[in-house]
Amino acid sequence: MSTKLSALRHVRGFDIAQPLSIATMIAIMFPLVLLPLLSIFVYGTYGGLDNFLAALTAPEAIFALKLSMVTSFWATAFNVIFGLFAAYVLSRYDFRGRNALIVTISLPTAIPTAVAGFALLLLWGPQGTLGRLLEPNGIHIMFTGYAIILANIFVTFPLAFGVIKPVFDTMSRSLEEASATIGATRWQTFWHVTLPSLRGAIVTGALLTFARAIGEFGSTILVSGNLALRTQTAPLYIFSKFNEGQVEAANAIAIVLALLSFGIFSLLFFARDWLDTE
Repeated sequence: MSTKLSALRHVRGFDIAQPLSIATMIAIMFPLVLLPLLSIFVYGTYGGLDNFLAALTAPEAIFALKLSMVTSFWATAFNVIFGLFAAYVLSRYDFRGRNALIVTISLPTAIPTAVAGFALLLLWGPQGTLGRLLEPNGIHIMFTGYAIILANIFVTFPLAFGVIKPVFDTMSRSLEEASATIGATRWQTFWHVTLPSLRGAIVTGALLTFARAIGEFGSTILVSGNLALRTQTAPLYIFSKFNEGQVEAANAIAIVLALLSFGIFSLLFFARDWLDTE
């Protein structure tokens, strides 16, 4: 009887494990996550708002932010379209080599980004396999904005696919079959029935891809050349300014990227009910 009462108090009464668990979790997060993020904002505003705005509005800083936004946008657009197409094919058709393709699409998540950049150099560089063919025609991929887009595409390749495919796998085909029975073509069924059901997965995949691409460093530093006002993205700007001893300039862009990432993941969290609505 006493054992039952003890179990009942554990379920309905005060549970000492709850505050202890929460306090332990925060204590672990504080030096590893919270304090480093807090230090960015404390140091960034330490010299006053005028110094912060001056560092943020420097021509090199503005260019780096714009370049990161543009290249991340195009990489996101490509990977969402490809991820949607690949998820449709790999969830609707069963064929030999299907599992190998799924593993290959997921592979960039396990490859170090520096290796990804080096691989792109070996392929598209002036002495690369494809770069040699383009060089005589005056086409240069590496050390341009196109190289940054390629690097972002490679690194974020699996993200949209990884979000969209599970939705395809669990989606009921009854509506698609009903659409086909009333004479709708395969494209009409996909556009009016299937695609609206994937709204949440597509938006989630796009936001995750964009957030990952805008913070990419390892591969872009190899393929871009890190040229100020030409191929220097925001993460590369932070790296360069820190090495030059201009910590305030680096910190200003770091704050922008941190706020942008926070905004993206807050949107994903607070809008998840809308995103999950089919």
